[in-house]
Amino acid sequence: MATTGKPSRRIDTGRDCGTDLRMSLSPSTYGNLAALVVAGHFVFIIFVVFGGLLTLRWKWAPWIHVPCFMWGSWIELTGGICPLTPMENRLRRAAGSSEYMGGFIEHYLLSVIYPTGLDQEVQLTLAVGLMLLNVAIYTVVLQWRRVR
Repeated sequence: MATTGKPSRRIDTGRDCGTDLRMSLSPSTYGNLAALVVAGHFVFIIFVVFGGLLTLRWKWAPWIHVPCFMWGSWIELTGGICPLTPMENRLRRAAGSSEYMGGFIEHYLLSVIYPTGLDQEVQLTLAVGLMLLNVAIYTVVLQWRRVR
């Protein structure tokens, strides 16, 4: 890679794959990329929760929504961290900003969505609620299609 006189920033991939990724991007570019990841993450969460409604418009929507819904449910049920969270943290670090601990939902939406004292029982209840909501959405959609 040609040098530009600017120090390059190493992007931490989280694993040693023998590739040193160096990019000569400004800190504000990394900050903008982190913001883009946050926006995409938020859209994905909204899609996981309400994407079943898109089947009212497009018959192919479940082929995209159901795998996304299953992934989101699995992350919630297992207490896992979505891969977008570490990606955002790496971009924040490259931008010179501080990282945050935990997952996207805990950092951005915890005070809005989750009550104080979130524990595994509450998280399981939320995951079951997500599943029941989507079962109800798909039930309504299927009944609506039969009538049409």
